[in-house]
Amino acid sequence: MTNQPEIKLSVRNLVEFMLRSGNIDSKFISNASALEGTRAHQKVQKDNQDKGYTAEVSLKYNLTYEGFYFLIEGRADGIITTDTGVVVDEIKSTSRSLSDIDEDYSQTHWAQAKCYAFIYAIQNELPEIGVQLTYFQRESDEIKQFLKVFTQTELTTFFYDLINQYLVWASLTSDWVTKRNATIRALDFPFESYRRGQRELAVAVYKSITKHKKLFVQAPTGIGKTMSTLFPAIKSMAEGHTAKIFYLTAKTIVREVAEEAFAKMADQGLAFKSVTLTAKDKICFQEETICDPDHCDYARGHFDRVNPAILDLLEQENRLTRPIIEDYAHKHQVCPFEFSLDLTLWCDCVICDYNYVFDPRVYLKRFFTDNGGDYTFLIDEAHNLVDRARSMFSAELYKKPFLELKRLFKDTDPGIAKALGKINSHMIGLRKLAETDQHYRQPEAPKDFLPLLMKFINLAEAWLVKNEGNESHKQLLELYFNALTFMRTAEFYDDRYLTYVENANGDTKIKLFCLDPSHLLGEAIKRGRAAIFFSATLSPLNYFAEILGGDPDSYKISLPSPFDVKNRELLIADTISTTFRNREKTYPAIATCIKAILEQQSGNYLAYFPSYKYMNAVFEIFTETYPEIITIRQSPEMNEADRELFLNQFRPKPGTTQVGMLGFGVLGGIFSEGVDLKHEGLIGAIIVGVGLPQICFERDIIRDYFNEKNNAGYEYSYLYPGMNKVLQAAGRVIRTETDRGVIVLIDERFGSLSYRQLFPREWFPHRRIRTEAELKKGLQDFWAMPEPQI
Repeated sequence: MTNQPEIKLSVRNLVEFMLRSGNIDSKFISNASALEGTRAHQKVQKDNQDKGYTAEVSLKYNLTYEGFYFLIEGRADGIITTDTGVVVDEIKSTSRSLSDIDEDYSQTHWAQAKCYAFIYAIQNELPEIGVQLTYFQRESDEIKQFLKVFTQTELTTFFYDLINQYLVWASLTSDWVTKRNATIRALDFPFESYRRGQRELAVAVYKSITKHKKLFVQAPTGIGKTMSTLFPAIKSMAEGHTAKIFYLTAKTIVREVAEEAFAKMADQGLAFKSVTLTAKDKICFQEETICDPDHCDYARGHFDRVNPAILDLLEQENRLTRPIIEDYAHKHQVCPFEFSLDLTLWCDCVICDYNYVFDPRVYLKRFFTDNGGDYTFLIDEAHNLVDRARSMFSAELYKKPFLELKRLFKDTDPGIAKALGKINSHMIGLRKLAETDQHYRQPEAPKDFLPLLMKFINLAEAWLVKNEGNESHKQLLELYFNALTFMRTAEFYDDRYLTYVENANGDTKIKLFCLDPSHLLGEAIKRGRAAIFFSATLSPLNYFAEILGGDPDSYKISLPSPFDVKNRELLIADTISTTFRNREKTYPAIATCIKAILEQQSGNYLAYFPSYKYMNAVFEIFTETYPEIITIRQSPEMNEADRELFLNQFRPKPGTTQVGMLGFGVLGGIFSEGVDLKHEGLIGAIIVGVGLPQICFERDIIRDYFNEKNNAGYEYSYLYPGMNKVLQAAGRVIRTETDRGVIVLIDERFGSLSYRQLFPREWFPHRRIRTEAELKKGLQDFWAMPEPQI
């Protein structure tokens, strides 16, 4: 061990970071490496196994240099040992014609291989060593090789030149860690006191991180989940228990809460670098996102300017929010999205969407190529991850695009047209299988279909490389990516999947559907060392712990609400049936019930419905019957600006008298979670129905799967997801210690044992009401109580 600052680097990251230059270029580059790259390596290695070829050789090199202790590691594709000497082999698969590749095709490929050769030569005392680049053409299986011989002295000079270039970054990292850790140790909890349950949560998070465990937390609104998870995670960093925090969310508004938490701790003296990732389409400076030097000035020469831009920003800023990133991207004329991705390497916390860790198509490979990174995952609003994960791990293809492209390529490229025709013919056969009830399903992967797709992918790659700018390029590229996603998803296929075919809307769809995402989520969590899943509605806790990839050693805690139960009134109107067959009969009764609630106390209310159809029907009756009530309703076409306009109607305006507002929304929609209307912003939520997902083929096959697995199919597919929507909507009402409000649940099923067993502890006591008179009396009694004294 050494007391000098430790810098751990992979050979690949060192080379690519220090030697990159030139443009961001959207010219097509094969994306099938995950499928074909491994095959290329294995074929080359197998063909040479009798020729002194040792495959996949792990290499590590430690050195003390200029006050730093460097740990450099990587894996050579092959080491060839013969009587004439030793050669390090670096294999690269490509869809390009080998005639387009010469000795100077890629200096970074040479550099990576030379670093491996340096380590091997030093450790084996070789005065000279060969370096070979092997390019494998995926379509033809042909190879092209370039061999150079270097002395150990030449490789040493090359290697130390790279390290010398990196010293400025090593110093930056070392100085920052020293400063950061000192401020972490001096940091006190940034509030005067802990709320009820907050200390317990913080302790559980800290313990989970130090023990490298998964923790599942049901933490009601008001505990302060964001601070209670970030604070102990930050504390653990100074003690060496984690190297980087990933704060994962499903919504932009939740990311903003995390940013506010860092700002609060910064006010208390914390020096900590956090970066917020924004989707490329949102942060791109161009009207159309085309990463091409001919189209975008920020793409042209990006890699020539990006390292100075990173250095400038890191020396000046700690909280790297979207506006900060955009300012420095403009200043240095670099792509803001690629810039933000590079900044993740130098930041202590990355605030981002779930997909950057879990989605196999887009996760951050710079961190997660190998499992076991020294990372902590804080997963906010974790109840959203169940369906998001199913989507991430599933893939689907439609028949029409294959037929359309077959016709398009019939005369220009018969080979591609033929491949597309075979896929189209196969899908015609699938369509016939689904003719009886428009669906066909099977437990096995579509093994006869996959080779047809792979053939198309290989042919499409070759065409896309050579035909940049062709009018058919964009259309083929989209289908290529969809096919590639399907093939990659097929690699995960096991008994947790089901293949189904659906005939709908004049087309045929084949889908690889992930029924149970628990295994793949569990595997993804292995990319780090600790994971904290938390939500106000992570209930039932055992269900979420199972479906989100927990294991028998996972920790689970359920915390009580910090708010006084006397501040809210929960009424259950269980004499009205809102089942699908009874809904039309309930429209007038629901409207009357809502009016009775509003009459007892003026203010802002939100009424939630299980569907737009139901909502609109009641809205029309209500506004016609009670035109004096100010109303607003959600629509499915709302964008972010529309959402803000809707919410602003509920926010008190300075200098004006608050007028009551009734909003109509849908359960599970944008206004039923992640909305923070404090104090007088919202005093009541009226929840119509139990929130069950719409009965559909996918929900039914999830039900069937879990019925066979644990005899809880209905609960896993319908009951628990539905009740989660109800809990989220109810959670919009009481947001602070001084808030008062009412929650009215309208549906006869809320009176049944199966639902009452899912009520959180803060929903007790509650009152069941049978008549309008009982409803009015219950509300009058509540609003007559004196306001709480804080």
